[in-house]
Amino acid sequence: RRHHHRRRPRGEEAHSELPDHRRRPRGCGDVNTAHEAIDLARPKENEKNTGFLPEERGWVSKFISKGYVDTFRAKHPDEPGHYSWWDYKTKARERDVGWRIDYFFVSQELAPKLSHAFMLKDMLGSDHCPVGIDLDIKF
Repeated sequence: RRHHHRRRPRGEEAHSELPDHRRRPRGCGDVNTAHEAIDLARPKENEKNTGFLPEERGWVSKFISKGYVDTFRAKHPDEPGHYSWWDYKTKARERDVGWRIDYFFVSQELAPKLSHAFMLKDMLGSDHCPVGIDLDIKF
């Protein structure tokens, strides 16, 4: 099991703390949750584990419902096998048994500018790999 370093708000408390996509057009980070079954290598085996619990997945769904777009899934909607975290103890990275728990979110208004969403899974040095996006914005 993975360990959380900070308490995540639950229930209505969590929903009241969600940012307004009109004031914050993007957000990124490790949310410690695989949103859908496609986002982890072994969803059935992890249904009762932290990081894939229904209430955690519901929090991500609620965040998206507030006007945010999961950029990786927007560009790769049906592609399994893309992970951003692997357990060190079980050497999961060597076997590519991972979880997609790191996200870039953008507002629905900014989403049309999204040209690419990616994971740099070959970059080592952490139990996570870098994730990124390219936006087509003219200055």
